[in-house]
This record gives sequence, structure tokens and C-alpha cells, in this order.
Amino acid sequence: MSVFLTIPEDRIIYRGKFFFMIYDAYPVSKNHLLIISNELREDYFSLTDEEQQELPKMINKAKSIIEKKITPDGYNIGMNCGVSSGQTVMHFHCHIIPRFNGDVVNPKGGVRHCIMNKGYY
Repeated sequence: MSVFLTIPEDRIIYRGKFFFMIYDAYPVSKNHLLIISNELREDYFSLTDEEQQELPKMINKAKSIIEKKITPDGYNIGMNCGVSSGQTVMHFHCHIIPRFNGDVVNPKGGVRHCIMNKGYY
């Protein structure tokens, strides 16, 4: 069973037709959100066509929720698909991570840092 299926209703900050949102329990930054599929789907590639089409709307909704509380300078939007990518919970979730000027010394390369020495080019 997925740990995401046992999340108490009071932790859910938004629920749509195919997805719900929570604040990440281990946030990378302030107001880091997760968009999680209502139905158990392993990763992005396991989502139905309808779910994949709805996801961009949920990402925009997440941004709007975050910006009611804080004003980030940027965002990382991420999905890990498969164990080799770092996925540890095998239930689709998309990270919406607010970023701020100065939160790292040099942000150049962004998500390219998931593989050592590939971020800077």
C-alpha cells in the first residue's frame, strides 16, 4: 500500500479530479508542495492520458497556492520515474519546489545536478 493513500484529510490542501496536494513532509524549501495522483499510479508514465492532460493545470494551481503565502524567485518542478532516478515512493507525485535568490551559491544547471558533475556546463 502507498503511504500517500493513508494521508489524513486535514493534510490535504487541495483536491482535484485526478490529483491532490499536500505540503511535503521533508521540504527542500518553504512551501514545497507535492501533487499526488488520487489513484495509485507508479509514475508519470503510468498516468492515464486524462491525468497527464490535467497535470499542467494542477501545477499552475500549486503555484497559485504557494504565491498566496510567499513570493519565490523561481521554481523547480520535478518527478522521479523509477528507482534508478531516485524514486522511493512508487506512487506518482510531482514536486513543486519554490526557489529563492541565494538559496544555493550557484543554481546554474538546476536539475542537472541529479548526476554528479553534470550540473555545470
